[in-house]
Amino acid sequence: MTELLYQINSYLKEFESMVIEINQEENAIILDKTAFYPGGGGQPNDFGEIQFDNKTFQVKKVKNQGGRILHWIEGELPTIGSQIIGKIDWERRYKLMRTHSALHVLCGVVWRDYSAQVTGGNMEPLKGRMDFEFKNLQKELAQEIENTINYEIQRERKIRIKILQRKEAFKITDLIRTKINLLPEHITKVRTVEIVGLDLQADGGTHVANTKEIGHVKIVDYKSKGIINKRVYIELDE
Repeated sequence: MTELLYQINSYLKEFESMVIEINQEENAIILDKTAFYPGGGGQPNDFGEIQFDNKTFQVKKVKNQGGRILHWIEGELPTIGSQIIGKIDWERRYKLMRTHSALHVLCGVVWRDYSAQVTGGNMEPLKGRMDFEFKNLQKELAQEIENTINYEIQRERKIRIKILQRKEAFKITDLIRTKINLLPEHITKVRTVEIVGLDLQADGGTHVANTKEIGHVKIVDYKSKGIINKRVYIELDE
């Protein structure tokens, strides 16, 4: 199992680690610890580079396979036991952190003010979409939601990360905001993301430490995806 450094510190840009397994067929390596986010929950995997033997190789794909984090290397592979330095593509990662936190603000506002559950979501740097079980969504309501989102961001709310035992976590009311509980039974620890005073939910992605880092958010579009499902698209300022 790989130690997931990003779960505790989303601001870690560089780290040292050791190669514990090699997949020759995939040209991928598994490390004892990593700061690379492997993707999931609508957030794409990190990009970056890995250095060993005074050489630098690009990492464009990272994936979690049962707790083993595979890093696909563009070039030769190190040997098992090799010490490496990993470097995150920080500009891209930070944009994703801001975007992910913005989506949580959106989710928190819609849940608090309209009691609408999330049915899906996705993101890329500085833009994303979220689907809600929402019967009616017109231009005036979308503008109202946008105004509330930015008001909450400007309140400079702290964002806190905790890792709880599963039984403890599920004592929290409304911890799972998705329509379907996506946490498999074998997961014994649950990571929570709290926007203090606004939102608390289970989540595995990377986030900023304070809503002030998100910047201005705009709802750029909204669509009906069914009788009660509505899709909201957001974009963030650079």
